[in-house]
Amino acid sequence: MLDRLSPQAPDALLALIRLHAADPREDKIDLGVGVYRTESGATPVFAAIKAAERVLLETQESKSYLGPEGDMGFVTSLMPYIFGAADPSMGGRIQGMQTPGGTGAVRLALGLAAKAGVKRVHMGVPSWPNHAQILADLGMELAPFEHANPDGTANLDAVLAAINGAAADEAVLLHACCHNPTGIDYTADQWAAIADAFAASGTFPIIDAAYQGLGHGMEEDAAGMRGLLAKVPEAFVAYSCDKNFGQYRDRVGAFYVLAQDAGTLDTAFSNANALARAGWSMPPDHGGAAVRIILRDADMTKQWLAELDTMRARMRQVRDSLAAAGSAGRVDLTPLGHQNGLFSMLPITKEEVAQLREEHGIYMAASGRINIAGLTPSNLPKFIAALAAVAQ
Repeated sequence: MLDRLSPQAPDALLALIRLHAADPREDKIDLGVGVYRTESGATPVFAAIKAAERVLLETQESKSYLGPEGDMGFVTSLMPYIFGAADPSMGGRIQGMQTPGGTGAVRLALGLAAKAGVKRVHMGVPSWPNHAQILADLGMELAPFEHANPDGTANLDAVLAAINGAAADEAVLLHACCHNPTGIDYTADQWAAIADAFAASGTFPIIDAAYQGLGHGMEEDAAGMRGLLAKVPEAFVAYSCDKNFGQYRDRVGAFYVLAQDAGTLDTAFSNANALARAGWSMPPDHGGAAVRIILRDADMTKQWLAELDTMRARMRQVRDSLAAAGSAGRVDLTPLGHQNGLFSMLPITKEEVAQLREEHGIYMAASGRINIAGLTPSNLPKFIAALAAVAQ
């Protein structure tokens, strides 16, 4: 039976990790792995998470199953940060459940959309590679549109065309902020136009919110998404805590449904629970419990937000330094200054990416995506000089 399987290509990012680890050069630079790094290259555990874990160690009385919906204290504690403090449930129209990371939330969102009859999903490209992989695994068609303009701004015309042209059995998937991999977000005016288009067309929105707080702030990064949700009767939101709480390996995510009424919401969640039960049965508890403890304690919340501020400020400093450099060879670095989050795309070829790796010890995805947090004041001059030498 197993001889019916076809070999699958190895994951390119995992191969890049191995290549970087084997490189003996002391001045090598890792811009591939999508995790936050300090100036020393560390990906630390948040002090707020450590404090919450100490509380959890002393107070947790059981590790019994929680059910497919997970830790609902975690789910509800997140809602004011995602949907706004005034009424995060929007009059009882929003309900959520815990998932294994943001990936689990995206999988659940797309799986539930498929179960509701969605056959085709419009999505700006380039996008997070797993979006396309999940769609393919579910047998859903991907309808791509160009997310970015050549000048490093968002292609509003393309997303509006997708929204306005979508059929009744189609949806549009958007990133809430800190777009992966381009770093190119919609402006406030563009979000308003997008919200109006969804409201007028009736097209179903699916929002992937994986990086809230890494762009301009928790409130600022949610503003566009909130404006959209205020104008539509239904939507899905996939949320990740892996980045803004530094819980990559703990796989902490949540899936939320906005429905037009309580009855529709209950029906949607009966189906979501069934999909979750079949997919992972119960989500992992530890990371979500730590987030719940933080968000229910004012001092821990303050500590977490301060740590998030530090992360965001460091990435903004790197972006400002790149923009101030102007250009490196033919690559204009100035657009990186007004982009957001961990990632940006360099307009270079696969051959130039390979040359940067082989000749200069600079590791990045073949697409030209770089992790901004891999750059520091000490290695930034080398990076710019190497890019200038290669990208003639």
